[in-house]
Amino acid sequence: MSRTALRICPLCEATCGLALTIDGTTVTAARGDRDDVFSRGFICPKGASFGAVDSDPDRLRTPLVRRDGALREATWEEAFDAVAAGVRTVVERHGPHAVGIVLGNPNVHTMAGALYPNVLLGALGTRSLFTASTLDQMPKHVSSGLLFGDANAIPVPDLDRTDHLLLIGANPLESNGSLCTAPDFPGRLKALRARGGTLTVIDPRRTRTAKLADRHVPIRPGTDALLLAAMVHVLYEEDLVDLGALAPHVEGVEELVASVRDFTPESVAAACDVDAGVTRALARELAAAPTAAVYGRIGSCTVPHGTLASWLVDVLNTLTGNLDRPGGALFPQAATDRTPRPAGPGRGFALGRWHSRVAGHPEAKGELPLSALAEEIDTATDAGEPVRALLTVAANPVLSAPDGDRLDKALGSLDFMVSVDPYLNETSRHAHVVLPPPPPAQSPHHDFAFNTLAVRNQVRYTRPAVPLEPGRMAETEILARLTLAVTGTHGADPAAVDAMVIEQTLAKAVREPHSPVRGRDPAGLAALLTGENGPERRLDLMLRLGPYGDGFGVRPDGLTLERLLAHPHGIDLGPLRPRLPQPLKTRSGKVELLPGPIADDLPRLGQALAQRPAGLVLVGRRHLRSNNSWMHNVPALTGGSNRCTLHVHPDDAERLGVRSAQPVRVKGPGGEVTVPAEVTDTVRPGVVSLPHGWGHDRPGTRMSHAATDPGVNVNQLLDGSMLDPLSGNAVLNGVPVELTPLTALAPLTPLTDAKL
Repeated sequence: MSRTALRICPLCEATCGLALTIDGTTVTAARGDRDDVFSRGFICPKGASFGAVDSDPDRLRTPLVRRDGALREATWEEAFDAVAAGVRTVVERHGPHAVGIVLGNPNVHTMAGALYPNVLLGALGTRSLFTASTLDQMPKHVSSGLLFGDANAIPVPDLDRTDHLLLIGANPLESNGSLCTAPDFPGRLKALRARGGTLTVIDPRRTRTAKLADRHVPIRPGTDALLLAAMVHVLYEEDLVDLGALAPHVEGVEELVASVRDFTPESVAAACDVDAGVTRALARELAAAPTAAVYGRIGSCTVPHGTLASWLVDVLNTLTGNLDRPGGALFPQAATDRTPRPAGPGRGFALGRWHSRVAGHPEAKGELPLSALAEEIDTATDAGEPVRALLTVAANPVLSAPDGDRLDKALGSLDFMVSVDPYLNETSRHAHVVLPPPPPAQSPHHDFAFNTLAVRNQVRYTRPAVPLEPGRMAETEILARLTLAVTGTHGADPAAVDAMVIEQTLAKAVREPHSPVRGRDPAGLAALLTGENGPERRLDLMLRLGPYGDGFGVRPDGLTLERLLAHPHGIDLGPLRPRLPQPLKTRSGKVELLPGPIADDLPRLGQALAQRPAGLVLVGRRHLRSNNSWMHNVPALTGGSNRCTLHVHPDDAERLGVRSAQPVRVKGPGGEVTVPAEVTDTVRPGVVSLPHGWGHDRPGTRMSHAATDPGVNVNQLLDGSMLDPLSGNAVLNGVPVELTPLTALAPLTPLTDAKL
């Protein structure tokens, strides 16, 4: 007999509520939860395929341990014994920095990924941390850190109340939103248009989002920061700067004038391929709108000036008075945020506290560029030990990072490697131990990270929809045991990790002057926590101490885990509200509009005024039924228009002699790939587009469906040397490439414009 269970979707940043139909322990269907306080029944193809993702037969069910050169099934005890022996040997011989940690994108979609990696890092003491952030969003973290003093204080557009939305490098109709958590992003954009608002999209591709816009500006890839700087110039030149209520909270407004003096609309026009009149109109429309928000994403981050572009997005929001006001860009307040401290100066944000061993890349937000991982493994220097052991958690950098071939070889040379991954993929196939987490239906869910980026304050939690299968281990326990194994306490009770975190958190909270539990007994407070296990007790702790919490009885109507469980569809906490100056942690206690590292990098942007690509440049693309490299093994989410093809404009195709379905060789700075061409006017002339996450053709993997249509790895065109210097983010867009037509393959199924 079937039953219904609620589950928050973990397959993209929209975090939609799902209603799962379950027969026995199998998810047989998924629909949108109409009563969910945030998503209100919205669902996308990924959420609708939750059951297929959950029951993928290629998911690993038991640990694997390498014996005699081959990965073989093992017990959990054998697996963690091997982890402890392998990693501790490296630490004792070469020190903690010889152990690298790679955290992939899916970590932020799980409770375990939010609760345990920082504990693991702190206990191990390594500085060799690499994450997917430096392939995606690190420029936004760095710009926010420099502007606001907190790398995680990221303002998001108030989609439901704004009158004017300018998107640059963002395609939320395909991505469902990124660094802006918004279920039914398409519906929210249509509602903006319906209430008389304006949508402007700046993108070199005519994406589905661009087709919805009032104005589409097909900018030349990689020149986003130049265009935004020119818009700032217009605001000053035409006396359109108006901070409004922000004025007491901002410094550097006058100093910024000189920094953008050379970036006139006329001077950037040739580089951006945007008419100066269009640039002036963009700035004037932004300033004239009753409320407005500028939102930039991956297309403007993964370019040579990604941090400057991210900074300029919030400069525009600030100079037009739209930062921290309804209808503009506001700072969300998640239920598990730390207890709000009084406004005032903070410690600020620092870059380059240490550097990578080989190329000397500065750390950003405690991370080194993932592009540098291969050289940190395979290159000897006098600056310290190379990475000799690696822990990867939900990561596949062989496909997601530049120059996968070099990294592939480097991983094979490691002394020891552990992968926490449900699949034997292009990266985990190198591991000495693979620890597979259970399917999402067997895991609890709360969005710690995405609620800090949500367009409406709310809180939701779902327990596992089905119990753990026999022989499975909860991902929270896997990461707790991994922490114990690599830090010399192998064999201890994994519950001790959660108990330690609770003890340390409460010991700090009772000493803080602004804490609701100041002066109380930590042990007594710990005894009040509820929950079925350590992770739930930690969630209860964070809710109670958070901005809406009960403060352990101080506010009787405040949030607790018990109250949240009594609201299975979530609790609405209201629209985003102005919060400045409280979120600011800069040394001045103000928004520092022209931070030193930004000012020092602006001359490099000035040099880009004279740069013109002689040939084609490459950009990536997203697809609604995909999420990086971890969904190509689900038949329901591949095929149709979700294919690995190279989009080429008809003018370029005619000039080069390229036809649709014809194989073409694409050569970049790091290598070359052969891929079928797809001639389409959805890319502007001079631009070709290839999706990321493909390349499932390496031996030794167990992803049977992905291998039937492997595609090619776009990042093999890159050698890892192209980075945004402030953030260490890989340059993935605007990369010069050469294209050569080859002998024709079997024709592809023609795509109509409606399918693109």
